[in-house]
Amino acid sequence: MRYLSKIAALVSVTSMISACSPITVIDVLTPKTTYEAANNLSYGSDPRQKLNVFLPHSSDFTVPASGYPVVVFFYGGSWNFGNKEEYRFVGEALASRGVITVIADYRLYPQVRYPDFLDDCALAVGWVKHHLADYHGNPLKLYVMGHSAGAYNAAMLALDERWLKKQGLSPSIFKGWIGLAGPYNFLPIANDDVKPVFFHPHYPKDTQPIDFVSASAPHSFLAVSRFDVLVDPERNTKKLAEKLNSLGVEVTLKEYSSTSHSTIVGAFARPLRFIAPVLDDVVAFVERD
Repeated sequence: MRYLSKIAALVSVTSMISACSPITVIDVLTPKTTYEAANNLSYGSDPRQKLNVFLPHSSDFTVPASGYPVVVFFYGGSWNFGNKEEYRFVGEALASRGVITVIADYRLYPQVRYPDFLDDCALAVGWVKHHLADYHGNPLKLYVMGHSAGAYNAAMLALDERWLKKQGLSPSIFKGWIGLAGPYNFLPIANDDVKPVFFHPHYPKDTQPIDFVSASAPHSFLAVSRFDVLVDPERNTKKLAEKLNSLGVEVTLKEYSSTSHSTIVGAFARPLRFIAPVLDDVVAFVERD
């Protein structure tokens, strides 16, 4: 019966998707009463440098003595497209589980190329770091998280000190980092959308997260779809996990057979959580300490 109910839910969602975009459907089915929010806060001067903060609802949670854990999330989109409003379902999912979640926009191609979007992400994290107390966030439980291109951004901030150093910070501010289906070891580039972002074929030096792994890296949560056909899980996620492990960094590696490159993050949405326990696994990682 449980299997049949999952199939029925999938059919229902699929029927709705046929009438409008998947993002629209997910947004419609994501409640607005399970969290509190502060939207369109500027972390920089550019119109794209804004973020949304999702807070555990005060009627459902008592603020922990040390504050709530905080996750800063960066979405994917080949550094070509995406906006924070499309990922309200991620903010709702985590906030409704007692995790403050910040979803930040960042500048995209063709407005910018590598590495300007990393500077945006570092600036956003700096804003969060300096405003934790305003939202009852725990400064000792700050995480950076991303999906796809956003996982690359998160990895670079967590592993390569160059970006946060510009904000007077270092990767040591992170209790851990979370990467979902990220490209961490992807040269040469085959994706035509991504090629101009990294000046193909004249790639700048030091663009690959795997090259910045060190024994001081934060605790890592790496998740991947076994059947990802967009970002090779073996070459990227598993190789990164192997290198982190070889240096003694604690790594949680999750492989999901029932997801794709897109649905590994889509599984945060309430109507799609039956696909895989990605939300449960991420929350467990954040709450374990």
